[in-house]
Amino acid sequence: MAQLRLTDFFGRTKTAVSITGKHGTRAHKAAILTPPGSRNDGAVPTPPASPRTPTRSAAPQIPRVAGRKRSRREMGEETPGGERGGKSARKRLELPRDAGPETASPPSPAPLQPPTASRTCIPSLEQNSGTTPRLEQEELAALQSRLQRMRMKPPPTQVPPVPAGVGAELRSRLQSLQGLEQRLRAKAAGNGTGQHGVTGTETPVTTGNSSTQLPAYQRFHALAQDTPPGLTLPYKYKVLAEMFRSVDTIAGMLFNRSETITFAKVKQGVQDMMRKQFEERHVGQIKAVYPTSYRFRQEKNIPTYSSGVKKSQYQLTLEPVLGEDEQLCGRPHLSASRLLERRKEFHRSLVNIVKQHHAAFLAALSPPMEVPEDKLTRWHPRFNVDEVPDISPAELPRPPQEDKVSTAQEVLSAARGTVSTKMEKALANLALRSAEAGAEEPALSKAASPASTSSALKGVSQALLERIRAKEARRLQVLMTRAVEQEERLAMMGRLPAMARILRGVFVAEKKPALPMELLCARMVDSYPTEMAAGEMEKHLRLLAELLPDWVTFHAIRADTYMKLDKNTDLSLVTERLEKAAKEAEAH
Repeated sequence: MAQLRLTDFFGRTKTAVSITGKHGTRAHKAAILTPPGSRNDGAVPTPPASPRTPTRSAAPQIPRVAGRKRSRREMGEETPGGERGGKSARKRLELPRDAGPETASPPSPAPLQPPTASRTCIPSLEQNSGTTPRLEQEELAALQSRLQRMRMKPPPTQVPPVPAGVGAELRSRLQSLQGLEQRLRAKAAGNGTGQHGVTGTETPVTTGNSSTQLPAYQRFHALAQDTPPGLTLPYKYKVLAEMFRSVDTIAGMLFNRSETITFAKVKQGVQDMMRKQFEERHVGQIKAVYPTSYRFRQEKNIPTYSSGVKKSQYQLTLEPVLGEDEQLCGRPHLSASRLLERRKEFHRSLVNIVKQHHAAFLAALSPPMEVPEDKLTRWHPRFNVDEVPDISPAELPRPPQEDKVSTAQEVLSAARGTVSTKMEKALANLALRSAEAGAEEPALSKAASPASTSSALKGVSQALLERIRAKEARRLQVLMTRAVEQEERLAMMGRLPAMARILRGVFVAEKKPALPMELLCARMVDSYPTEMAAGEMEKHLRLLAELLPDWVTFHAIRADTYMKLDKNTDLSLVTERLEKAAKEAEAH
């Protein structure tokens, strides 16, 4: 017999303690601590009990290795049927076997039996009383009645009717979406034909379409400028002005070298300079804005160095229009000063075009306004500059086409009598539509609709509303005709109340009746919250002395200028007088 180890004894003791704490009985512990010589059917010999432990009643010994926990399978095999003896920590949840999918026929009205799980959940109550608790019976009755109501409830057979207003709204939205889809398809088709087409006048884009199609940096270009408000141009007009400057630069270089200026040469140069597409329609827009800038002709037999254009083909040529005195060494010369003059003239023409749209906008207001163009210094606040329609390109000379037909009318006249009646009708309709499209002229920008009386102004006198609108119109007219110098003076007058407080503080801190101008400007610049140069601060101080001669005075002594301030004057009265003067100047 192999020698027993002490670790086997301690391992078996530990197993006995754990089983005792779990099951609350001493039978297992006695079985584990059985002394040698008792019944042992297992293959592993049982170690002797501790000499200090007394011998107890014999019990069936568990054939297991010491220090090893029993698995659930082993615990289930101890008793027949897979059930363990004594109390169990877990109970198996058994569902009713007759549970199945609900059928269409109503079940029998027999009461539902309580499930097995409900009986096993509270074994102590079953062991003590042997009857179902009242709480469980009430819950089962409530579930049974609820199930009966659900089965007796008829299924919904009809869908509630949709209100008539909702259907009309959905139909109107569907129609608007279909119209939008048609416009997008027409726009895509127009873009495709415009890129590959040869002739035809460009249909101007209306105000509403341009505002929805153009990106935001073009639609709100005028609002994002850091320059003072004035007669700003739309984004597309500025791009066209830059294209004219590029064309003039390239054309001047070629003209001074006595080279023939073709559209192909100018197009490549402008696209390299601006990184934008340059087409013939841009040349037509330049001609429409500044008709006397170039002479346009169709010429052939011009030397070309590209395989795409043959020498026998017609090409569009440009020639700058110059005066008789603009010559150098006996031949015309396009100088830099002349290029600058042409650029300024093109800009003035663009401003005049925008002024026409602005005048139409003012005439459609309520009440209508009329501002002379020579006195206009800025646009109306509600006039959207970037929504001005595009410039319609002027017609450029085309190469002569003798044997080719280009319009539907020419095709109809050439094929009359040789085609069927349906074909003649189709050609006639196409010719009529082409003639109508060519006869249309671009309209001016849509003016603002007259202001209608809203529901919030009901009950207000119409005469009072007319007076208020007339006063607002006068204020806007003064704003649109205000000069730049007057605008700067008003901005300076708005800063004077804050400067007056700082100025009095400087005199109080220095404790002197008069201070030199250089020292005073340096102190004011350091104390004023906004950064400003000393020269600008001196302008503000002189304007302050002009408006309040009884409070601030200047004295020239030798080469220096001194400023004197009356400290006894109330500062609140000074600021009130300055604010009143600013309001009066703004009203005039």
